[in-house]
Amino acid sequence: MTASTELDAAGIEGAALRASYARCRRLNAHHGRTFFLAALLLPPGRRPYVHALYGFARYADEIVDDVSAATPEQRAARLDRWSTDFLADLDWGATSDPLTRAVIDTAQRWSIPASYFADFLEAMRMDLSVTAYATYDDLAQYMWGSAAVIGLQMLPVLGRASEDVRWDVLEQHAIDLGRAFQLTNFLRDVAEDLRRGRVYLPQESLDRFGVDRDRLARGRVDEPIRNLLAWEIERARGLYQRAAPGIELVHPSSRPCLRTAATLYAEILGEIERADYDVFSDRVSVGPVRRAAVGLGGLRESLAARRRPSRSA
Repeated sequence: MTASTELDAAGIEGAALRASYARCRRLNAHHGRTFFLAALLLPPGRRPYVHALYGFARYADEIVDDVSAATPEQRAARLDRWSTDFLADLDWGATSDPLTRAVIDTAQRWSIPASYFADFLEAMRMDLSVTAYATYDDLAQYMWGSAAVIGLQMLPVLGRASEDVRWDVLEQHAIDLGRAFQLTNFLRDVAEDLRRGRVYLPQESLDRFGVDRDRLARGRVDEPIRNLLAWEIERARGLYQRAAPGIELVHPSSRPCLRTAATLYAEILGEIERADYDVFSDRVSVGPVRRAAVGLGGLRESLAARRRPSRSA
């Protein structure tokens, strides 16, 4: 299904606005393979909003990580300017920015609080100055802005199974799933983050297993590093387990999307184990055959959910 068809299904009109949504969709397709695949399992009329929210997060992340284009100070100044303009435009309700036009439209349509966007942008600022986290609680505070609020932004688009589902319960599951995704990224990307001068695994965990930054930087898997990664993998799996009941609380048409994303991301942890915890030699990923199988299962579930009548909320 094309971007134009999705935009038609969502009732999005106006050439400039449609072009903005299409740009966000391209960002999602290029950078977010798992999330793009999962988004395709949503009803067509809801996909553009997920693309917009992903596109916003990805664009901010690119400003932070574009080490070839600017010094950290210049990137910080660029991020501050872009963030200030975006939050002002969000408050105003309109913008000339070709990317955030779709994001602001999404926030308005779904009544997404501006504070979620502000918290995310604050986490992006932290990436330009904070290079380590002493405790898991410290890391969790960062993950609130970098991941949890993204899950909360998505909830209005995904919808509730029924009006009986309490939003506060659903929100806690979304927070857990966002943090599970983020911690999985940290485990997979240890080497890449090190090249950017950052360590996202808590210092208290490194100390527990006798690992320091120099040991990680050598890029050789030994028993202390295996134990460290195994410890954090179990923490991530605990977050997935806590988040899992929330999938049944969203609207039935949204469950295949969430279940597919959660399944594929959680399986990255198993791939790290199968690689003997070698997160240095290559980027660990779920293979294309497995991705296709999970995606096909999600598609069957998605089509069945759209055929079933249900109470929407």
